[in-house]
Amino acid sequence: MKALVFLTLLGAAFVAAEDEKVVGGYECPRHSVPYQVSLNAGYHFCGGSLISSQWVVSAAHCHMSRVQVRLGEHNIAANEGTEQWINAAMLIMHPQYNSYTLDNDIMLIKLSQPAALNSYVQTVSLPSRCPVADENCLVSGWGNTSANGDYFPDRLQCLRQPIIDDRICRNAYPHLFTQNMICSGFMQGGASSCQGDSGGPLVCSGQLQGVVSWGYDCAMQGHPSVYARVCNYTSWIRTTMGSY
Repeated sequence: MKALVFLTLLGAAFVAAEDEKVVGGYECPRHSVPYQVSLNAGYHFCGGSLISSQWVVSAAHCHMSRVQVRLGEHNIAANEGTEQWINAAMLIMHPQYNSYTLDNDIMLIKLSQPAALNSYVQTVSLPSRCPVADENCLVSGWGNTSANGDYFPDRLQCLRQPIIDDRICRNAYPHLFTQNMICSGFMQGGASSCQGDSGGPLVCSGQLQGVVSWGYDCAMQGHPSVYARVCNYTSWIRTTMGSY
């Protein structure tokens, strides 16, 4: 997984893809993002989104051999009594995932048992359409919150940010941006997803439109965060879920 570089939004150096965080955001109201999950391998390493009681969407670059999915979390360092910890039974990377370019950076995780849906654990809808430029969206995660260092919060962080026009994103990342990606954030920098947010949700109008994928140094001016474009994968997601 570290073999492929994640251009995290912070400086000029490349960072491993799993290192994305929310910079310039705020602590989410407790359990206000009930579809957000933490992927754990003895430590939090990526995020994900619950799309049914037994399936999670994350990023393909978050693939590990053993994963525990933690649901109902807010403070991942404390036992708050709302958590459900369920082992992954199966991790299915998109068959066209390219670990060099991060094209098709999406993965499905089947839980070993269904999650109990309640006020702390809920699903998010798959997109019925693709996002549009300037649409207001929410990104969340437990990733790094410092653009100039390392600070990984225990409490879930949120950030409201717009979808960026594909032409602007293509100019920001020539030869890297593909039709399977979307950009969201602020061209002036100062706020973005970052290390540790990878695989997590970008939700617009109640629909999962993006999966945190990559970017240049966190919150870097002129280089917004890049997400897998979930609307391109709804057929693959539904077919895969129906096959296992």
